[in-house]
Amino acid sequence: MSRKTHRIAVIGGDGTGPEVTAESVKVLDTAAEKFGFGLDKTEFDWGGERYLSTGEVLPADALETLRGFDAILLGAIGHPRVQPGILEKGILLAIRFGLDQYINLRPVKLYPGVDTPLKDKGPGEIDFVVVRENTEGLYTGMGGTTYKGTKNEVATQIMCNTRHGVERCIRYAFELARRRHEDAPWKGLSAEDTGKGYQAQLHLVAKTNVLTFAHDLWWRAFCEVGEEYPDVKKEYAHVDATCMWYVKNPEWFDICVTCNMFGDIITDLGAMIQGGMGIAAGGNINPEGVSMFEPIGGSAPKYTGKNVINPLAAICAGQMLLADLGENDAALAVENAVMWATKNKLKSLSAGKMGYGTTEVGDLIAQAVIDGETPE
Repeated sequence: MSRKTHRIAVIGGDGTGPEVTAESVKVLDTAAEKFGFGLDKTEFDWGGERYLSTGEVLPADALETLRGFDAILLGAIGHPRVQPGILEKGILLAIRFGLDQYINLRPVKLYPGVDTPLKDKGPGEIDFVVVRENTEGLYTGMGGTTYKGTKNEVATQIMCNTRHGVERCIRYAFELARRRHEDAPWKGLSAEDTGKGYQAQLHLVAKTNVLTFAHDLWWRAFCEVGEEYPDVKKEYAHVDATCMWYVKNPEWFDICVTCNMFGDIITDLGAMIQGGMGIAAGGNINPEGVSMFEPIGGSAPKYTGKNVINPLAAICAGQMLLADLGENDAALAVENAVMWATKNKLKSLSAGKMGYGTTEVGDLIAQAVIDGETPE
């Protein structure tokens, strides 16, 4: 029987993006070889250098080309000689919106051996997922400016929410909460606090007391869809309170679902409590189409070519990509290898302080996948 082959688009991007992506691909190839599936990879040079040389951010057929792949691996977007916003809107948002990647998925998980700035918190307390709506809200670009450059200038940015977009995001979050706890009990509050029988919990993170139109829609959709999931405990928190509780009691959270802007903010906070941008990965998910996976940090151009940047976030993005493709054994092996390395090998997650170079970390994780290393 011939082995299954997945078609992967690889976009290295800018700065250190191609370096960390190369290490992620190295680990992906190792996992594919060990677990008996194929990866047919195609690289694209979309990023700042291409824009500076051609004046084109994306080719006209870019989205149609990407639809022919099973998944996309992205390094980083952001070039010091390109005005901020051009590449981010022209590549990142164009792909997210064009391929209808309506879920931004952000695991926030503290791995063993990784320092967190939170006192007396460890891997047992920091393990939750943020489901961020990814194609609506303040990121649609609706709004405008009148009398620009004068003392009477008016600027508006419209928070656009549709029932369709909100409901599909909330439903995805409920389904994730249910799946996440099919094999493991909810790890936060006691059974007495959560109620007998509940093994999963979903927080709606919003601002219903101020955003009384947009987030009233979120609240009503959350309550109505939630009736279909009696096995999932429903909770609500204002976004400002969520920021406080992420710092004080992260163990209270299991799955959070929120709008585009709030998700952008609280996932960066989540990255810091899990050890920093060097370990934080995310997915832009279209459950019915092509999804894109990336480290959530920037392109870090000052480290380009120095072989010091931490590739773990990109490797973890590759791990998420494998899980999305249904290669669950391979995904688990990669995550175990990363946790083994953070616990036993790496001195730090900071660039230049890991005790290894970028390529050496990739080699370390790849070998750990081969050896079947685990953090225990």
